[in-house]
Amino acid sequence: MNDKLRRVYVPMTETGFYILFCLRSEMHGYSIGQRVKEMTDGEVTISAGTMYGTLSKMEKDGLIRFSREEEKRKLYIITELGEEILSLEINRIKRLYKNIGGI
Repeated sequence: MNDKLRRVYVPMTETGFYILFCLRSEMHGYSIGQRVKEMTDGEVTISAGTMYGTLSKMEKDGLIRFSREEEKRKLYIITELGEEILSLEINRIKRLYKNIGGI
């Protein structure tokens, strides 16, 4: 991973984190949005513009890749680089949680 990508993605935005986290399984944009709503009890919603802009940027940067098309919907999956960046962010969040005493 190059330093530029690390600076761009770590720390991650909340929406970027959830999108990348969801793409550990093959999904399309709409299903990611629904899954994020479920995971956060409706506290986080991702607009279509944010979703598709983020997917496009992450694909261009090599964090995710187009997997296949299903019923005119593009499905994506995380790449090895995406896994690496997601792992950095998860470890950063764990450290934050540990430092506040596991509240």
